[in-house]
Amino acid sequence: MNSAWMLVATREIVVRALNKGFLIGLAVTVAMIGGLIGFSAYMDSRTDSFDVAVVTGDEAALTAVESAREEAATSDEGIELTVLRVDDAAAAEAALEDETADAWLSSGTTGATATADDAGTGWSLSGWREPDGGLAELLGTTVRDQVMADRADGAGTTIEELTAGSEIETERLDGNPVDPQVVFFAGFVLAFLFFTGAVGSGAMIAGSVIEEKQSRLVEIIATAVPLRQLLAGKIIGSSVIALAQNLLLAGIGLVGLSFTDLSAVLPAMTATMIWFVVFFTVGFVAVAALYAVAGSLASRTEDLQYTTTPLMMLLMGVYIVTFSADGVLERVLSYVPPASIVSMPVRVLNGDALWWEPLVSLLVLVVTTLGAVLLSERAYRGALMQTGGRVTWKSALASDRGTTLGA
Repeated sequence: MNSAWMLVATREIVVRALNKGFLIGLAVTVAMIGGLIGFSAYMDSRTDSFDVAVVTGDEAALTAVESAREEAATSDEGIELTVLRVDDAAAAEAALEDETADAWLSSGTTGATATADDAGTGWSLSGWREPDGGLAELLGTTVRDQVMADRADGAGTTIEELTAGSEIETERLDGNPVDPQVVFFAGFVLAFLFFTGAVGSGAMIAGSVIEEKQSRLVEIIATAVPLRQLLAGKIIGSSVIALAQNLLLAGIGLVGLSFTDLSAVLPAMTATMIWFVVFFTVGFVAVAALYAVAGSLASRTEDLQYTTTPLMMLLMGVYIVTFSADGVLERVLSYVPPASIVSMPVRVLNGDALWWEPLVSLLVLVVTTLGAVLLSERAYRGALMQTGGRVTWKSALASDRGTTLGA
């Protein structure tokens, strides 16, 4: 009898693991994550090739493009340049129109002895459409350096002497190397994992409860298994499945991250995911218990959409608010269950949380989960044996029939 909850949990795990809908959904999610990581890795490694037209005789523009080509070849900007010589401006425009060239760089001079300094403000980068931003930035930097070097030479000095002491070193005082955009993306991912794990597994436990109740199978089960242990088995079984699902998805995400330019933040992301798994493991117990009550409050499968709606709205609210929250709101949410399941790990990634804050937040979550489980256990036992229509929370908590059966 003492191991009855283990039998129930094992059954829940096996049934869920063999459910085609669950497996298909998991496979689709894994494919989406893999596809997203693959696309990101492809974009990071992709090299953009550009043919830049230069009019014959425009030596300043030719020098600038050649310098930019050498700079691009030794950098990781993913740009490759090719010089396309044309006879005159009309030929350059024709090359742009028929897409033989991607851009046309002109210094405004075409003399054989023209220099970048002679060009003055006549530089232009033309395209049949708007020139690529990365190409424009690369050529713009090269032209600026070239003009400054020529003018420094004309003044009898060097560009190094002119710019000496003008460099600015950046420093982040909070000591956290993670970019805010990465933190925002991580918040979105954690919120997504929480929402899909909670809703998917929660719906399964609610469906399992109403299936047994509607078929009257629970009345037979209750003669051999105390309702308290029946609920414990369902919660534990669903929690194991939800945790395993998130561990799988998080593992795939972290491995995939190592193949992208974000691999530098992998240690910080790993620590964040560990905190998320711990918080989710504790918090989902409360979610599963509440979904079990939602199933017991229904008398027919059709009633589930009414009994589970409050939970769905709560989880949807957590999903929307947590990944977009920042500042004071994020700090507050990091202590408010169930939002803390997402918000506190995000604060850990952002370097915004002191060492003791996750521990305090986790303690609050544990206390809240215990309270939710105790309340749900009473409502579950009070509502499970009531039939004939939807049961209210008030009626479930006031009923003593389920309590007697589950004693």
